[in-house]
Amino acid sequence: MGEAQALFDVLRQSADPDAVAAIASLVADGRDRDLSRINLLDFAAKRGLNQEKVIAAFLHAARLGLFELSWNVLCPGCGGVLGASATLKSVHSEDYICSLCAAGYQATLDEMVEVTFTVDKRVRRIAAHDPDTLPAVEYFRQIFWGSGIDVPDELDEALQEITIDQVELQPGGKAILSLQLPAAFVIVFEPVTHAAQFIDVRGEPTRHRQNLSLVFNRVAAPTGTIVLQPGPLRLDLENRTPLRTLPGLWIAGDRLHELLGRRREFLTAKRLLSNQVFRDLYGTETLDADQRLKITSLTFLFTDLKGSTELYERVGDLRAFDLVRAHFSVLNEIVADEAGAVVKTIGDAVMATFPTPDRAVAAALRMREAMLRLNDEHRREDLLIKIGIHEGPCLAVVLNDRQDYFGQTVNIASRVQGLAVSQSIFATGAVVDHRETAALLRAGGIAALPQHLPIRGITTEVAVYQIP
Repeated sequence: MGEAQALFDVLRQSADPDAVAAIASLVADGRDRDLSRINLLDFAAKRGLNQEKVIAAFLHAARLGLFELSWNVLCPGCGGVLGASATLKSVHSEDYICSLCAAGYQATLDEMVEVTFTVDKRVRRIAAHDPDTLPAVEYFRQIFWGSGIDVPDELDEALQEITIDQVELQPGGKAILSLQLPAAFVIVFEPVTHAAQFIDVRGEPTRHRQNLSLVFNRVAAPTGTIVLQPGPLRLDLENRTPLRTLPGLWIAGDRLHELLGRRREFLTAKRLLSNQVFRDLYGTETLDADQRLKITSLTFLFTDLKGSTELYERVGDLRAFDLVRAHFSVLNEIVADEAGAVVKTIGDAVMATFPTPDRAVAAALRMREAMLRLNDEHRREDLLIKIGIHEGPCLAVVLNDRQDYFGQTVNIASRVQGLAVSQSIFATGAVVDHRETAALLRAGGIAALPQHLPIRGITTEVAVYQIP
């Protein structure tokens, strides 16, 4: 632990001390399974810590080599990990197929891609570093399912309830299972290769032995369904992969659906891309230039200073530069504090993203108040900020060698900011009607005022409101 201790000493210089203390305690005393694919939101909740500070601490820890950061593509149906990598660059736009759910999904960064952290093997060796050594129950807990599944402590008992039989096959291994099929819908499922065979067991019971042969390999074959009768089955299994496989026969009943339905919030790729610490530490390495990854909902905030050209003429370049720099410093701090990230600055303008509309509105209200305070300090109304906010789908892309966003949502947010006048906040209906935004405005006694204004270059009708 000598090297790890030195790294923790460095970590304490850049991250929240309470978060660092909790991480150090986990590494020293946590169970192996608690250090594999850590759900940061659950980690923060159980320790009463601020989520943003925990995320920042783990990001710094991963950058130092204390943890391995993983981007995992999840099946929305069963919560299984369809693909895992140390970089988002490996996530592709083609469909990911889940054999257990017999469905294909196109990855979206806010619904299907999670970010987890596993302790680095140089810091502490855990069983998940060698997945082939994990018992079947722990393989499902630590490797197959993502951190969005609320796996019960008694997973062993839960799996026993749904399992008719299960076997472990070494590379090249074969097995023959002789078993009795119940009158139910059952699944032969293998979690390492994500292979599945559905069996609809129905009709009159039979005494004649039925036969089924399955081969596990790297070919992602479509999930099929066969019909068999209740009664004896000879199940021939062969593993043609270089990995250990764990095929089992499950009853696909209420207990299985209850297990797969246990969900909890997890750290999404969308949220991490809108995290200022992440952008500062990893922003230039996030995506490849040819990647176009979908986000179904992201909130964009644009700001600009009114009359900045006149400001330079009125107070001089040096004075104006200091004021504008102070304005940028305040805005950056507020954006980060509200779980957002500054994507870029354009002249005197800022483009920022937030995971939800309410955080963007909260940031906008704070920005306006901060500019008023700066003006009071200088006893002049030099900093007149205009803000526009919109929420919707977009693409995460790379533009000009930086991680950026593209799409109509971005265009509308920019144009809405263009409608704003001095010290005003304009937001679309998608933002104002959001449940958390509405609650935030009610709590502040603020009533959004509808504005009957066309948005230049946008043919679709968009409701715009002023937040006074």
